[in-house]
Amino acid sequence: GYAHWKGQVLNSDELHELYEGLKLNKVNRYDYVLTGYTRDTSFLAMVVDIVQELKQQNSNLVYVCDPVMGDKWNGEGSMYVPKDLLPVYRDKVVPVADIITPNQFEAELLTGRKIHTEEEALEVMDMLHAMGPETVVITSSDLQAPLGNDYLIALGSHRKTNADGTKMTQRIRVESPKVDAVFVGTGDLFAAMLLAWTHKHPNNLKVACEKTVSAMQHVLQRTIKSAKAQAGEGNKPNSAQLELRMVQSKKDIENPEIIVKATVL
Repeated sequence: GYAHWKGQVLNSDELHELYEGLKLNKVNRYDYVLTGYTRDTSFLAMVVDIVQELKQQNSNLVYVCDPVMGDKWNGEGSMYVPKDLLPVYRDKVVPVADIITPNQFEAELLTGRKIHTEEEALEVMDMLHAMGPETVVITSSDLQAPLGNDYLIALGSHRKTNADGTKMTQRIRVESPKVDAVFVGTGDLFAAMLLAWTHKHPNNLKVACEKTVSAMQHVLQRTIKSAKAQAGEGNKPNSAQLELRMVQSKKDIENPEIIVKATVL
């Protein structure tokens, strides 16, 4: 949201070098890997190699991938990363991911299918399951919410294999109140929170999503309140004022009061 930005972009060689350092020190056993915004195809391919190697170290490792590629504005979708990332996500990354958190536009890109109804969204999530991940959460959509236009729909689907080999799918819908502002970093926060709450509730996507979305609501409400106070009466808050109030929301992040309920579909 800012006019200027500085700094370097890590490339795949630099990532590999960092990982080699972890290996040499034998600190390459992880329980979770989380990835988000990436701009470079070779970097993304290197992530896949590293995740596969880490899974050999620990077969229970969970890879959470937020496939950040683009979003919809006023109903029109556009990518804000190079287009050549899409096949890498689709063909290499998603198949090794355990949990993915695309928005509606990204889910459509990955499957090549448009979503107009909740039923189509569930079909798209099934297609994403078939590509590999056990848990798929469409973090935001432009579907009509049963509670009305002031609500945003997220959809989740968790497919687990029972001891006897049969598969079971739990599907949920979460409707959260829209907040009238453009925030940056909400997708990152969502993916991180979902990682934490699925860790604590591995077989209950409903509770994990309720805690994730409730915590998000606490953070966003605190942020908008603070931003409006800083901007002053009648002024639109700027990017700096709309920075997510993460530190101030520490208690809500650790133990969110559930203010958003999920519906089991």
